[in-house]
Amino acid sequence: MVAARITVNGEETPIAPAAPHTTVLDFLRDRGLTGTKEGCAEGECGACSVLVARPGVNKPTDWVPVNACLVPVAALDGQEVVTSEGLATVGEPGTPPILHPVQEEMAVRGGSQCGYCTPGFVCSMAAEYYRPDRCPHAGANAAVGTGDSVGTDAEHGPNGFDLHALSGNLCRCTGYRPIRDAAFAVGTPTGEDPLAQRREQSPPAPVATEYHQGDSEFLRKGTLAETLRLLRERPDAVVVAGSTDWGVEVNIRSRRADCVVAIDRLPELRGLRVESDHIEIGAALTLTEIERRLDGTVPLLGELFPRFASRLIRNGATLGGNLGTGSPIGDSPPVLLALEASVVLAGADGEREVPLADYFTGYRRSVRRPGELIRAVRLPLPLSPVAAFHKIAKRRFDDISSVAVAFALDIESGVVRRARIGLGGVAATPVRALATEAALEGEPWAAETVEAAADVLRAEGTPMSDHRASAAYRSAMLGQSLLKLYAQTTEAVPS
Repeated sequence: MVAARITVNGEETPIAPAAPHTTVLDFLRDRGLTGTKEGCAEGECGACSVLVARPGVNKPTDWVPVNACLVPVAALDGQEVVTSEGLATVGEPGTPPILHPVQEEMAVRGGSQCGYCTPGFVCSMAAEYYRPDRCPHAGANAAVGTGDSVGTDAEHGPNGFDLHALSGNLCRCTGYRPIRDAAFAVGTPTGEDPLAQRREQSPPAPVATEYHQGDSEFLRKGTLAETLRLLRERPDAVVVAGSTDWGVEVNIRSRRADCVVAIDRLPELRGLRVESDHIEIGAALTLTEIERRLDGTVPLLGELFPRFASRLIRNGATLGGNLGTGSPIGDSPPVLLALEASVVLAGADGEREVPLADYFTGYRRSVRRPGELIRAVRLPLPLSPVAAFHKIAKRRFDDISSVAVAFALDIESGVVRRARIGLGGVAATPVRALATEAALEGEPWAAETVEAAADVLRAEGTPMSDHRASAAYRSAMLGQSLLKLYAQTTEAVPS
């Protein structure tokens, strides 16, 4: 077995003697790359973001920003990382480095104040700079450096820069306008740009990893079958994909594991197939990969993705991980329940398919047996034409939901033929609103029906009061979400 190594800014370096739980952030800082900062240690501020070479959607390789504070450095064995220091071009001896175009725009437009957040912003901005399908955006806000809103779309620049690319980066000096101005001013990469050229080559192939330090180990097998045999032998192992949940446990709660098993690069968990009667989504595809590969063909998922944490988190988070944690406030389960999804569970003895409505058995508990993995999520086709995702939270983006409601309705000739409603944040598990579905089906899509069904929906689940919302508020929001859906869809539904 080859010793675990990582390529940082073009230089290959061994991971040892870092402990298996050591994050990419700490690994880099220990080697003098202190542009990568620790802010929140939870993946919320983006001060730690770095670029990783990943399989591309429109090019062989994409430069993908991730939270270095969450990812174990052993998880990047064999992979390539670029930090804020690596973006600049080294000049002749005795001369200062030549700034990257993103760094240059941040400097000349005053995008850096105290400077703590700047390297993270620069890395996230560079990833958007190198996005292959970025192109001029019609109706964009064309005012750079003036603060005026000329266009109709304030979240995209005339250069096609999507500000959501920076949704996981926080500036504590509130310097967002000059940062936006810098983002909207960057041009396009030149043919001589080495990071642009790198997109034309394949990313590093996944490597099998056996990394041991002391009594702890980080393991990545080459195939699903090998991984399942390992999990049968090591039922105590912690399974990770993007580490967006486990990384928080390590940082904030000082959790450690004797054995961590990575499944993020297993090819059997990274497929996406569209069949005549269903769509199958690999459990280890990141949410960003799913979003870009589906490209709006599942509108309900299209509504979910922008509201799910931030782009930095979605670059690592997976559907398998979000379902595997069993959290009652995860954002994907309500949507997947409304879509009548099922999960494909794989074990050493074979596979089985379980409807998601039957998957959760209690708070953070499920029917998944020891040694089993979620291999894929299946969505039946055809999709319901009326769909919506309502997330009630204190912030519009990058927040944990107080209540999440997903709707999928078939309405024909003004009558609700079929209704599926998924709820999150109102019970110990994500649940289907079965009573409300029954109250809608077979009834006209009319104000009287909706008002009566909203009363039923308010009584669904067993909401509790906590620091995010009271039980009464959660119940009220359930009913209000259905009224909102009716208001949003009435004009679009034929009578």
